[in-house]
Amino acid sequence: MRRRSLLAAPLVLAGCAGWHRGGERIVEAASGRVVTRDELLGLTSGSDFALLGELHDNPHHHVRRGELLRDLGRAGVRAAVVAEHLMRGRPLGDGPDLRDRLVAAGFDAKGWGWPLHEPLFAPVVRAGLPLAGGNLPRELVRGIARDGEPALPPELAVLLRTAPLDATAEAGLDAELVEGHCGQLPAARLGGLRRAQRARDASMALALLEAPGRPAVLVAGNGHVRLDHGVGQLLAVQRPTARIVSVAFGEPGMSAAELSCTHLWITAPATRDDPCAGMTLPASGPRRA
Repeated sequence: MRRRSLLAAPLVLAGCAGWHRGGERIVEAASGRVVTRDELLGLTSGSDFALLGELHDNPHHHVRRGELLRDLGRAGVRAAVVAEHLMRGRPLGDGPDLRDRLVAAGFDAKGWGWPLHEPLFAPVVRAGLPLAGGNLPRELVRGIARDGEPALPPELAVLLRTAPLDATAEAGLDAELVEGHCGQLPAARLGGLRRAQRARDASMALALLEAPGRPAVLVAGNGHVRLDHGVGQLLAVQRPTARIVSVAFGEPGMSAAELSCTHLWITAPATRDDPCAGMTLPASGPRRA
């Protein structure tokens, strides 16, 4: 599913003047206006939950989020950071080497392409902000996809039962899952992958609710920070009065409305091959989430 957020269909983004750094821009979804980085920093510092997305292979996204979190720390905001890239319940330990510390907290250095995310995590550590995981172990995710609710940890089952998706949101999630598998996802596997995705979102939401600081900041893929069927939807049900900022990080041609966020931060694109080239999926067999 790491490729899923790379496959958003190109859409025209109109009415956005160039921003101060190489044509970058931050678009407020509700109004379509371009806001400054300082405005976004202020909104983030005053929020209860800040969800910062990413296209996993875009280095600009990791740099910008690292800088934003660094500046929160410099401003004396005692944010706590939860990462998709680490396992829930495993805070970052001590030690001289950042990579080793991340790996001990569940970071897959090869899978995430270290040092691609170093510009994200290094500023968090230097700022002294608490950093902990929000994700689930791969084998548990596969079990949930295969066996359904009986495989869910009880606290995740309770959260998901109290925050079901409506038909529109569920259809949107299903469409995103199919697109993320290059249109080749067999119908028999869709329900399992939906359960697995929702379980991961619930795990990250609980980690944010349990985080020791405010705002509690999630760094994760754009699919997880969505307000309609991602972590934002779960938080809104659990904390109806919470101030939630969701910032999707995208590239030219992407739309804030398509990503269901409060803000879209457009950066330069990453250089990448076609992620769907040569991709084939079996109709059955082990499920991958």
